[in-house]
Amino acid sequence: MPATGRAVGASPIRLDGEPKVTGGEKFGGDSFPADALAVLVVRSPHYHARFSFGDVEAWAKSHPGIAGVFTAADIPGKNCFGVIGPFADQPALAEGFARFRGEAVALVAGEREAILDLDLNGFPVAWTELPHVLQPREAKADDASPIHKYRPANVLTSGFVERGDPDGALAGAAVTASGAIETSFVEHAYIEPEAGYAYLDGDTLVVVACTQAPYMDRDDTAKVLGLPVEKVRIVPTATGGGFGSKLDVSLQPLIGLVAMKMGRPAALAYTRNESMMSTTKRHPAEMQATIGTDAAGRVTGMVFTGDFNTGAYASWGPTVANRVPVHASGPYLTPNYRATGYAIHTNGPIAGAFRGFGVPQATIMQETLYDELAGKLGMDRLDFRLKNCLRNGCETVTGQLLESGVGIGECLEQLRPHWARALAEAETFNAANTEKKRGVGVASCWYGCGNTSLPNPSTIKVGISVDGDVVLHQGAVDIGQGSNTVIAQICADALGLPLDKFRLESADTAITPDAGKTSASRQTFVTGKAAEKAGRALREKILRFANVSGQATIALDGANVSIREGEATRRIDLATLKADADGLVFVAEETYDPPTLPLDAKGQGKPYAVYGYGAQIAELEVDLKLGTVKLIKITAAHDVGKAINPLLVEGQIEGGIAQGIGMALMEEYIPGRTENLHDYLIPTIGDVPPIEHILVEVPDPEGPFGAKGLGEHVLIPTAPAILNAIRHAAGVLVTKVPATPTRVLAAIRDKEARQ
Repeated sequence: MPATGRAVGASPIRLDGEPKVTGGEKFGGDSFPADALAVLVVRSPHYHARFSFGDVEAWAKSHPGIAGVFTAADIPGKNCFGVIGPFADQPALAEGFARFRGEAVALVAGEREAILDLDLNGFPVAWTELPHVLQPREAKADDASPIHKYRPANVLTSGFVERGDPDGALAGAAVTASGAIETSFVEHAYIEPEAGYAYLDGDTLVVVACTQAPYMDRDDTAKVLGLPVEKVRIVPTATGGGFGSKLDVSLQPLIGLVAMKMGRPAALAYTRNESMMSTTKRHPAEMQATIGTDAAGRVTGMVFTGDFNTGAYASWGPTVANRVPVHASGPYLTPNYRATGYAIHTNGPIAGAFRGFGVPQATIMQETLYDELAGKLGMDRLDFRLKNCLRNGCETVTGQLLESGVGIGECLEQLRPHWARALAEAETFNAANTEKKRGVGVASCWYGCGNTSLPNPSTIKVGISVDGDVVLHQGAVDIGQGSNTVIAQICADALGLPLDKFRLESADTAITPDAGKTSASRQTFVTGKAAEKAGRALREKILRFANVSGQATIALDGANVSIREGEATRRIDLATLKADADGLVFVAEETYDPPTLPLDAKGQGKPYAVYGYGAQIAELEVDLKLGTVKLIKITAAHDVGKAINPLLVEGQIEGGIAQGIGMALMEEYIPGRTENLHDYLIPTIGDVPPIEHILVEVPDPEGPFGAKGLGEHVLIPTAPAILNAIRHAAGVLVTKVPATPTRVLAAIRDKEARQ
């Protein structure tokens, strides 16, 4: 473990690493109580249908071991949940109508052996199929029926940003490029499907399950089940991946309902098919944009519009619709700009949060047009981006002044030698080959850390126990990204004690303060800042108690605290001090909420306090006869402000790139066809080329020790860099993503037919 004051910037063994390796860590399905009732969910096989139940009681009695059947009529609270309160619209169990394939309509609970052998095909439910729409263009048609009666034209909501005179700028531009891009549903494909159990502890309902947002789960579960929030406790298990989908409630109110009704623990683990059918996906997008430059190659204006298929219910659709217009310019100075994002309801899968909240889709549109503009201008593609990238002192498309911490220029500069090498190697290869061609692509990203123009607080509590441990009540759920370790590292250096003295009390709504949801690349920045503040506050309390100055150092020696200032040392016997209910004798609790400002009617304001930046180069080969793409190398330069844990940063970069590869080349969720990991393809280690990571550290004064978020950023540039590399190799842009061999080959054939 790193020494005192040396935790930040080191890469110690993860604090939760050993139990993960030994199997001691408990995930959602690892510790079901022996006496728990098993639960099955009856789901709609149709995209849109009316349904009614037969005699469910008689059916249950005819199956030994079945303890009960539950429908929407059994829900004691408000049968409606959603991650954004004003848009909440999803029933825990559908009432009379199912709006998407896989929607839950009933629960069957029973003894485990009976449930294992149960065939739900005979369950007494009658379906009447209704017309359905799966594409936004169909949902917006004049004759389309509303999926929700109170949302005309099936528009959930829209986001808008406008600055300057974009139409005038484009009319007067020396060069313009226009295009359209369509992306697909993408499945999160985390290792662990949803799983958990619920039980009653006195009059408190306890739900133990995998999640990214325990306090949000608590509030929605309480609402659905008609309980006060203080009578619901959410205990997150270790989470085997989330990427955004486990922000939404899934099984929590379902197992809670059974536990309440039956007075016994209730357990449920989704099958992979069930998980893929019923949980959220990345929003498919239909986007159009035009970008113009002056004769010198400086961007003068941009217009963007995108329809994002939000599926049957709202989920995170409003966040996507509002985040996309802020980011669709990319990290580039765009003085005249208009962008609109629409979230459109269909009967498709619910589209929710997935690493980037719509920004990866919009970046494909913008970055592919940047390549086209560079070509028309006769400019090097990297140079074109460097000419236009944001710098300290620039204003964004929302009018936000970026005073410091803008690292996109440094990221692009770091790629220069790699760019020159890759282009030279591609030229040599292409001169010697006719059936295969090598291409090189580049793309950039920026991403605002945290909620868009909304409160986004995190609270951290840290204290010294009677036994001499530093107890960190850390409620930020670690879904694999390493927040358990990173936040402790930040707190350790702020407090001035070594990391090996820390003991974690991980997320639990009964124990840990609300550190907010694990999403939007916010935990290192927002919760890390709260941890820094709490560490400094605890240090100040100890120093004041000892009546010494801020120059003093503190150390823990068993159940004693030593405070040294100059030649003087004072020892405090912790056993002589009064402990609180948590066994802590010194304690501090601090909250941090990033300073943002609302966006006005034209989307002007300060939506984020901190942005992260990055740029990637993709090198690949395209087989012109088969349309197949072979990745050669990806070089990634990412500005993290300060790498709190460099090894975890590298892991984040590699994982994000792997997901970006999937989005670019193979991942396409098709309802009813790719509801398993045999038909739905995700990258394997054989699909991921060598990755070279370049850690750029341009500190932001707002972040803890200068740190910025990273989780989402690393996925954003990968797909556009790959698409630009395919175009460089084969001379064609694939406008429907993923760029499968069929689509690549079709684009090549179309190009040949036009020549």
